[in-house]
Amino acid sequence: MIDSSRRIPGDWYDGTIPANAFLDETAYVETSYSFLLYRTQAPTGLRMGPGSSAYRGTMFDLGSEAAVSVGEYALLNGAWIICDGRVEIGAYALISWNVVLMDSYRVPQDPAERRQAVHRLASGGIRRLAGPAPAPARPIRIGRNVWIGFDVCVLPGISIGEGSVIGARSVVAADVPPYTVVAGNPARFVRKLERGESA
Repeated sequence: MIDSSRRIPGDWYDGTIPANAFLDETAYVETSYSFLLYRTQAPTGLRMGPGSSAYRGTMFDLGSEAAVSVGEYALLNGAWIICDGRVEIGAYALISWNVVLMDSYRVPQDPAERRQAVHRLASGGIRRLAGPAPAPARPIRIGRNVWIGFDVCVLPGISIGEGSVIGARSVVAADVPPYTVVAGNPARFVRKLERGESA
């Protein structure tokens, strides 16, 4: 999939796959543009399992110590992964377009502190929030065979259990048990699934 210079043959974007991103030989990444915001210095910043895929629009927005793992045959279709700690996506997971997985907020929740951060941003040379995170990152865990509908936002520290389904445009602010359908803002219980229903 990638050549010896860590480029994707035929890629429209003239970028490379970072050296600390490990892709199984059967994994697929549509474009190296997915790594534009990839800043992690972790020994393994990204690991993509056999048959996994990241299609156009997927963005790996990884901070300096971030680590993301994508299980075998998982599919990311235009998802934005904001990671400063750890994000785990299980095997056979389906992540729809415009899904945001965020393990940290990257800005203070206190309004006065947030205003100060924005003022520093506007007066600095580099237009990126810098400095220590206002709160530690909290890992996100997406279980095996989970389906996340389009425009969903998964907040820091959330675990979504195996075989669960998240309805489109939901905001997941609490853990989701295995084999459960949730939807809404905030995401609420809709129904339980039998194991065979989501297999």
